Amino acid sequence: MKKAYIFLADGFEEVEGLTAVDLLRRAGIEVVMVSIKDDVNIKGARGINVVADTTISESLTDADMVILPGGMPGTNYLKASDEVKNLVNAYNDAGKYVAAICAAPTVFGEMGILQGKKATCYPGLEHGLLGAMLPGEDYSVVQDGNIITSRGVGTAIDFALKLIEVLIDKKKADEIAESIVYK
Repeated sequence: MKKAYIFLADGFEEVEGLTAVDLLRRAGIEVVMVSIKDDVNIKGARGINVVADTTISESLTDADMVILPGGMPGTNYLKASDEVKNLVNAYNDAGKYVAAICAAPTVFGEMGILQGKKATCYPGLEHGLLGAMLPGEDYSVVQDGNIITSRGVGTAIDFALKLIEVLIDKKKADEIAESIVYK
């Protein structure tokens, strides 16, 4: 079974994070919600309380992917977390998937892992995608090798379906899309 960790910080964008959790679980992917603080209780950007499955203090090296939802101030907390950056670097260095949506791709940009890669993010935050090649506004999700980025709440379903496609296959992503009456 494929496995993904999604890092949750206070102020994360609930639609972006929970859409990924929901759709990946529907596809049979084990998704573990990880609090980046010592407490599993997380409050999203819209005040929705979420209980994470574990905290970042656990060993988190056995998955196929790490996912960063956007939102503010959640993205700033992700940027400030050495544990998050260390895990993203470890997964990226191992050629495993690293995925981020909305403001969160700027975490990758500031870490230097977007150098020469295609990437996208929330409109107006492109300056944070240091070294990235921007494909334009027509892309809701951009994949360059093992790095997957997306633009925001309105692209959350496309983002989650892309994650399913890369972890399983296009057929499974299409099956999930049809099951939720998408497109």
